[in-house]
Amino acid sequence: QVQLVESGGGLVQAGDSLRLSCVASGRIRTDDISWYRQAPGKGRDLIATAPWTGLTGYYDAAVKGRFTASRDNARNTVYLQMNNLKPEDTAMYYCKLPKTQTWGQGTRVTVSS
Repeated sequence: QVQLVESGGGLVQAGDSLRLSCVASGRIRTDDISWYRQAPGKGRDLIATAPWTGLTGYYDAAVKGRFTASRDNARNTVYLQMNNLKPEDTAMYYCKLPKTQTWGQGTRVTVSS
């Protein structure tokens, strides 16, 4: 089964940017990848998708215009570029392969005010 590993999280200040990566252990050439986040005490919410076609996917209203999902299939990697980060973006961020309901282990993003 394909495994996913997220990286790129960290502690930043409001207004900063981060780029998260989700690396798959196998080819994801024709597979959609989704990004979720879970804030402390909250549920896990879908925030963005990276369609295999490379076309623009879904963005939650809370991140639309600030976050961009993209992919590099040759590297089996999906990215989430996060700009103008806000304290309310503080959460664990996860990628998911819907085809097999596979989740990564998550990477933590903390945004200070």
